[in-house]
Amino acid sequence: MRNVLKSTAVVATAGLALTLTACGSSGSSSGGSAASADKPLTVIASPTPHAQILDYVKKNLADKAGLKLDVKVVTDYVTPNTAVQDGSADANFFQHVPYLEDFNKKHGTDIVSVEPVHLEPLGLYSKKVKSPADLPNGATVGLPNDATNEGRALKLLADDKVIKLKDGAGTTATPGDVVENPKNLKWKELDAAQLPRSLGDLDAAVINGNYAIDSGLTPAKDAILLEKAEGNPYANILAVKKGHESDPRVVKLAQLLHSDEVKKYIDDTFKGSVIPAF
Repeated sequence: MRNVLKSTAVVATAGLALTLTACGSSGSSSGGSAASADKPLTVIASPTPHAQILDYVKKNLADKAGLKLDVKVVTDYVTPNTAVQDGSADANFFQHVPYLEDFNKKHGTDIVSVEPVHLEPLGLYSKKVKSPADLPNGATVGLPNDATNEGRALKLLADDKVIKLKDGAGTTATPGDVVENPKNLKWKELDAAQLPRSLGDLDAAVINGNYAIDSGLTPAKDAILLEKAEGNPYANILAVKKGHESDPRVVKLAQLLHSDEVKKYIDDTFKGSVIPAF
């Protein structure tokens, strides 16, 4: 993340991180040891839809499967990985593989994907126009400022011919990779969580699905441009520190997250704004 979260969010996150560290003995599982199977599995997640899905599993499926599940909620994109890396959480559920790979590279962490669970289509939202074609010349468009989601946002605009990216610009594309910008759009790079709150001050903003839903937006209805699910590499994953993939609790949770019950819950609850990836 290139920008720092607002102080209130930082304080809240720091407080949770301290809480997680304080109970770190239950989070530092030893791979697939028999002893770890009896301890609660601590999973750190974004509020929507990740923690909602985990809460559904905890309330409806976990007991029957013999899984003790402890869900911790944070609103930033850094704490979940640092908590898993330092052992204060066993797993996280908030990110896609391109973000994870970029995070590992930049922070020297060794976190790995266990299973994809769902896709949250990225969308372009506006309170001022009804379609990308209606954006005025010189409009200001908000973008998430973390490397992979910014590139993903620019690709969304490029796929709709709003802009053109230079050849070879991939998941880490930045505004510097824009080679054609017919509407002379201006970019406002913000922390992903701040974009819904800033939407009224912008002409449009590309917002991650979880933050859109959490702010009362319905991606399938409110987005003026929405990412397609077909062939999409951005499915959100259950992730753990490398070597913990065979922890029996992690295996059990992965199985529950891929159950018919969870698929139905996602479909019924989010109505196309979150899509099962299994």
